[in-house]
Amino acid sequence: MISQIHGVIEQISENSLSVVVSGISYEVFIPVAVMRSFDGRLVKDEKISLVTYHYYQTDPSKSIPVLIGFANQIEKEFFEKFITVSGVGPKAAVRALKAPIPEIAQAIDAADLAFLKSLPGIGEQRAKEIIAKLQGKMSKFGLIRTPASHTPTASVSNTAVQEEAFEVLLQLQYKREEAKEMIRKAFVRKPGLGSVEEILSEVYQQKKEGPR
Repeated sequence: MISQIHGVIEQISENSLSVVVSGISYEVFIPVAVMRSFDGRLVKDEKISLVTYHYYQTDPSKSIPVLIGFANQIEKEFFEKFITVSGVGPKAAVRALKAPIPEIAQAIDAADLAFLKSLPGIGEQRAKEIIAKLQGKMSKFGLIRTPASHTPTASVSNTAVQEEAFEVLLQLQYKREEAKEMIRKAFVRKPGLGSVEEILSEVYQQKKEGPR
């Protein structure tokens, strides 16, 4: 199973990259949302590192290995949750993930049927199934940082749970001081937070509510 790929970009298309690794060219399919998250950093002949989802696309006569690429493990984790919905396979998910992942996550959490129906290939029934399966499990993904976000400063104590939550926020593309401040504010509001998921849920809730 191929879980990561490190190489040089040979070719860029709308939803895939050709990546050369030790003289071998691999085609890696990438959801449009993930493509956009690179924010113009995809350049031909430049090095790239991708986290990959590897599966086999089968039909009655053959089985074709397929790689789907992500900027980080968190995006891949969202994708893996998304394809647990009945009728949403890897190929359909790549097509559907056109809007930014945090926006999709927030729409699922808010049961925003209209938004989900606007995703390519997702009709009303499938949107309802996505909400039924994934609502309440999207806090981490709703926190994925967009390039326009800004950076405050502060500090936070280093308990094991807080440190783990801090590392997750770094994977979500928040800067170190920003992540510390988000966790600090979470504990100001709810000092009894006892797990990574509780911390991230509180951070997500504060982000939805906005500055006070």
